[in-house]
Amino acid sequence: MVEERDDLSWTISVTTPANAVIGHYSLLLHVRRRKPRLLGQFTLLFNPWARVDAVFLENEAQRGEYLLNQNGLIYLGTADCIQAEAWDFGQFERDAVDLSLDLLSMDQQVEEWGNPVHVARILGALLHALKEKNVLPSAQTQDIQERAKLHKRRGSMPILRQWVSGRGRPVCDGQAWVLAAVACTVLRCLGIPARVITTFTAAQGTGGELLVNEYYNEEGFQNGEGQRGRIWIFQMYTECWMSRPDLPGYSRWQILNPTARDGVLEACDLVPVRAIKEGILGLTPTVLDLFAAVNASCVVWKCRGDGTLELTDSNTKYLGNNISTKCVGCDRCEDITQNYKYPEGSVQEKEVLERVQKERMEPGEDSGTSPPTLKIANPLYLLLEVPSSLFLGGDVPFSVTLINPSDQDMVVHLAVCVQAMYYNGILAAELWRKKATFTLVANTAKTATTTLSCASFDQSPPENSFLRLIAMATHSKSGLTCFAQEDIAICRPRLVIEMPETAEQYQPLKVSVSVHNFLDVPMEDCMISIFGRGLIHRERSYRLGLVQPRKTLRTQFQFTPTQVGLQRLTVEMDCNVFQNLTNYRSVTVVAPSGVNSQL
Repeated sequence: MVEERDDLSWTISVTTPANAVIGHYSLLLHVRRRKPRLLGQFTLLFNPWARVDAVFLENEAQRGEYLLNQNGLIYLGTADCIQAEAWDFGQFERDAVDLSLDLLSMDQQVEEWGNPVHVARILGALLHALKEKNVLPSAQTQDIQERAKLHKRRGSMPILRQWVSGRGRPVCDGQAWVLAAVACTVLRCLGIPARVITTFTAAQGTGGELLVNEYYNEEGFQNGEGQRGRIWIFQMYTECWMSRPDLPGYSRWQILNPTARDGVLEACDLVPVRAIKEGILGLTPTVLDLFAAVNASCVVWKCRGDGTLELTDSNTKYLGNNISTKCVGCDRCEDITQNYKYPEGSVQEKEVLERVQKERMEPGEDSGTSPPTLKIANPLYLLLEVPSSLFLGGDVPFSVTLINPSDQDMVVHLAVCVQAMYYNGILAAELWRKKATFTLVANTAKTATTTLSCASFDQSPPENSFLRLIAMATHSKSGLTCFAQEDIAICRPRLVIEMPETAEQYQPLKVSVSVHNFLDVPMEDCMISIFGRGLIHRERSYRLGLVQPRKTLRTQFQFTPTQVGLQRLTVEMDCNVFQNLTNYRSVTVVAPSGVNSQL
């Protein structure tokens, strides 16, 4: 449309419908009997600021967080020890939009690119397919240097460049969760609000079953006999914000859920979060899979030496804990479990579970979704207390309490063990075991407290693994077996960053970084790297030498911030013992005194 015109110039405005196809456009001037003349080029994206757009997000602070913020946080660890890791989404890097559109161009249905539902599904499927195409069988097959490179994941853009170009290093299955962060970057690049979600203790691979069986041998170690599905320590995925005219009443947050059967990618479903909370199974194909991930029950079986199975008296694991994402506008963790399920034990939760089980039950058949009922005389109670984390190389204090509430003495066989687990519930190593037999006097409790030293392990826990402490107590007369388990996050040395909360643009800023070596051996060949958009022009690396045992190394850096606003400094350290020790600090950079910050 012509806004203004005179003899020498015209002012033209270009508007597009809300459902216009996104992508690169050329603006041509057509003059009668002359060749079209190129006036310019532009890129059209979805617009969450426009009320008529399908991705409209009314809250300005949420738009800033879920679309504009490049300095993200992702959450790893366990439900009892959530660990925040800095992540650079990088959606405003120079090639980010072009790479995202290049990825989308693998889809031939260009006429559907104005529909964010279609675009999100296609991108989710393509990213998952690229990951599966290049995935390595296991990070443990590589040498130490190779593993270090595989796990050095600072942000989305280097990974996206590798995937789209087909060059470089693929993502190994030990870190396949970075798919969620890369998908978040691509969605934000194209104008779709997105965020990364972490669910702790999530059931995966159950085929929609609401019951997960876990099997342990008589020593207490977990094995996979007869296993269908398993419980992941944590699972990460991407949520995106949009309206769903195809599913009235189920707009707002949607989950990208790539589904694969027998290793072959089938599709990427877009599941409304509300459908999971309400248990609306028929809404989309994979609602049941995600519903089971956060609502399934788990029962524990003991595998006897003769091959028979014994059901243990275990506390049913409550799945779908501490569903977490970065808080809007600050570096805190926000618990959004209430978006996915009603409170544990509430009337609403009971109603949803009963309705889902009834819908899944064939006429005249047992649904098979409820744990077997235990009918046991002479109950025996087992309690396990253990810290939620420990420093690698340190000690693990823990206690096992056995309670005999009956009027008869019991002879009890106790087995305690420690094994290393990967985040996806796969056994990494068997580390330590101990057995004992004793008499538990009637109406008494017995507590055994000890300290387990990492030096007593049969081997060092593999990199990026967790410790699982398991206790099994069997009453010799009745055969009753009680079971308890706790997961422990392994903490590595933490870089301590000291810097002001505010800094002035174009003025030198001093930062102090220290690391404490809690090991009995020196940390050699220490290399520190510092980087931060708007703070440092290029990544800087410094060789620091070694850190003596039980000593602290402290060093200082100076740089000049160039961009106003909330910026983040990330520090990373590698040495002969540890790789990728990272920490971050945020700083608010203000304009120089007397200078307009908008200039």
